[in-house]
Amino acid sequence: MSQSQSQSQPQPQPQAATATYTSIPVTIPAADVISRSIQNLLGAISRHRPWPEFGSSLSRPDSYSSALTRLRFNSRHFRTNYILLIGVCGFLSLIGSPGWLLATAAVVGLWLVIYFFREDPLVVLGRHFSDWAVFVGLVLVSLAVVWLSSGLGNVVLGLGIGLLVCGLHGLVRDTEGLFLNENEAASAGLIGPTYTPV
Repeated sequence: MSQSQSQSQPQPQPQAATATYTSIPVTIPAADVISRSIQNLLGAISRHRPWPEFGSSLSRPDSYSSALTRLRFNSRHFRTNYILLIGVCGFLSLIGSPGWLLATAAVVGLWLVIYFFREDPLVVLGRHFSDWAVFVGLVLVSLAVVWLSSGLGNVVLGLGIGLLVCGLHGLVRDTEGLFLNENEAASAGLIGPTYTPV
């Protein structure tokens, strides 16, 4: 066979391998979803800054801009501490009515475990609940507890006191010696992205 004949005949093209993938529905028991959510919640709480660091190095800010800088920095640095402190103030405001304290604790626990720290889809009795359905259900439960509760004013007062204490701490906590980790510093715009040479 001559070279011209071999060039005129079409060469067989390799077939592209095509694969079809199907998603296998995975049903995770609700107990596993909740236990994983509780682990995520405990992991988030464990990332709080040490309390001696939280309560040390207090001083009056030099200027208005220094106070705002402190407030922004401390709100990022002590975020978990502030959330814990506000929550404790809210719960302490209900200490006089233990029934509403338990109801409020249950509602807050539902929000944390079933909505905020849940990674897997929620399946109860073989029925899958979307994030939207979970959100609406939790809002309805929260509104029912608030409507039935006579301690709403106390909770708002406790949360307000917690916010005030955290705001004052953010203003008077000196930021000298406090360091952000690399991810926090990058999100705050303090450092730019690093590039590795190719």
